[in-house]
Amino acid sequence: MTIELAVIGGTGVYALGELADVESHQPITPYGVPSGPVRIGTYAGRRVAFLARHGEGHSLPPHKINYRANLAALQALGATRVLALNTVGGITERFGPRVLACPDQLIDYTWGRISTLCEEPGSAVLHVDFGDPYTPALRRQVVVAAAQAGVALVDGGCYGATQGPRLETRAEIARMRRDGCDLVGMTGMPEAGLARELELDYACLAIVANWAAGAGPDVDEVITLQDVLDNVSAAMAGVPRLLHALLVQAGR
Repeated sequence: MTIELAVIGGTGVYALGELADVESHQPITPYGVPSGPVRIGTYAGRRVAFLARHGEGHSLPPHKINYRANLAALQALGATRVLALNTVGGITERFGPRVLACPDQLIDYTWGRISTLCEEPGSAVLHVDFGDPYTPALRRQVVVAAAQAGVALVDGGCYGATQGPRLETRAEIARMRRDGCDLVGMTGMPEAGLARELELDYACLAIVANWAAGAGPDVDEVITLQDVLDNVSAAMAGVPRLLHALLVQAGR
């Protein structure tokens, strides 16, 4: 089965409504079962797979997601390119609520997660090049697709991956800003690193849901889940057009 693109949805993105003729698959992988069924259907005339990272009912917190099984399941079903939708907080000025961004760098602050295919005894030891954590060619295609679709997109930025599920303190965000982070999320790693180990092309489409703690104009702002979901919904308005342009571009 040829899959042109696999999309992983984050918080607030539990389905791709534009998928037609949908089939459901939930393969068992060497690493266990994925977060939920992989929905495969037709989008812009191409075969596309979709997987809700947290489960379709958002039942899995970031540190409990089986990232290895998710990516291995997509690969087993024929995916070679993965576009990860990540709901994030904005740290620096260009990355306010409802912004879409395609980051080019990443800092991993997570801990205790299984982060490699080398975990089991006897596994091959993989020392993958991770200087560019997102596949440059796929990133370029996403940026071009956004321009073609007339969708505003910030090209570049550094994603800081934190442990979660709690949000960060103001001091933690201040440290991340000093480290060079523009965005903060909880699921960017180990997903990106595992994709590299599996030799999958991988890029992130970051959906800014809120200002990170102390980063916005209102330093005393209290972040609510409803605000996050409302901002994700608004930012997602252009994503179907972007995906359509990306798939048409790939089919040329």
